[in-house]
This record gives sequence, C-alpha cells and structure tokens, in this order.
Amino acid sequence: MDPSKPGASALEIDTKPQPAYPPPVTGIPVGHASQYINENPQHPQYHYQQRQHGQQARWSSGLCDCCSDVPGCCLTYWCPCITFGRIAEITDKGTTPCAVSGAIYGLLLCFTCCSCLYSCLYRSKLRTQYMLEESRCNDFLVHCCCESCALCQEYRELKHRGFDMASGWQESLQGPRGTVAPSAPVVGQGMTR
Repeated sequence: MDPSKPGASALEIDTKPQPAYPPPVTGIPVGHASQYINENPQHPQYHYQQRQHGQQARWSSGLCDCCSDVPGCCLTYWCPCITFGRIAEITDKGTTPCAVSGAIYGLLLCFTCCSCLYSCLYRSKLRTQYMLEESRCNDFLVHCCCESCALCQEYRELKHRGFDMASGWQESLQGPRGTVAPSAPVVGQGMTR
C-alpha cells in the first residue's frame, strides 16, 4: 500500500524513510571532543593523540632552518660535541650524561671523521620516541651529508617540545617543561583576614 493514502497501515508508515534534518545550532559541540584536539597542533594532547593512533608527526622545523635558532646554530657550528651530548642525554632520558656522549662524539669526529655513524643512531631514537616522520633520505644519509643541519634540527625539536637543552634531563624535571612539578605547591592553612 502507498503510505500517502489514507488506508496505509502503521507498519508501512514507520518504514518510510524520514528526511534528514541538520542538528539544531546550540553552540555546544556535536560530535567527538577529540575532533578539536586533532585540528589544533597547539593543544597539549595533539602530539599524544598522534602517537596513540600511530600517525607520524611532522618535525617542528625543517632540516635547513638552522637560522631560526641562531644560538643553537652557532653552538652546533663551533662545538657540535656539546650539541650532540645534550641531544643524547635527553633522548636517553638521562641514562647517558651529556659529557660522556659529547666526548664519544668528539673522539669519533677527531680520529675517524665518522661521527655521523654515532649521531644517526640518536636521530633514529628521537624519531621513534616522538613518532617523527623520516625524511626522504634515511637517518644515516641525513647525518652523513648534513651533519650540522641534522644536529640543529634535533636540537630545535627538543627545545620545541619544552626541554631546557642547557640544563639537561635532570633539570628539565624528568620531561618537558611543566609536566612534572618538583614538589607540591605550598597551600596556606585556612582562611586569613
């Protein structure tokens, strides 16, 4: 029977497709709250969600953006062993001190000129920890051909993620700035006048 005719049964009327109406505009987000996090790279949960979903994050700066951080660029140019030591200490989460990694890097640089063999391992660790995309060249080729640029990029990436590079792992409060407090805040006792 035709549902538009007066003799239509109730079953036929209920199965008739209903027109789709848009949801009312209320000012309250309709849908998943995470959609706003996914669209906003400045949101603190943005990078965490990318890691959870297996998405690869983009580097905060390009390989050749060395001049965007002039102090880091100068440090890398004049003392690459210090830059590498700081990167290695934070990438290893404090298990290898800056001085040890920097000394190994410096010895490899002076005696073999193959420090890129050592530093490319830390680029791979950094990419794995933060789910960063790999460049068109693999980590070894990036470090072999553009050692200074690669170190500068890694240094900038860790700074962008909130680490105080000059202070090292322990002084960065065991992670990015602001995530772990050294002690609970002091709260006044009761109300005062």
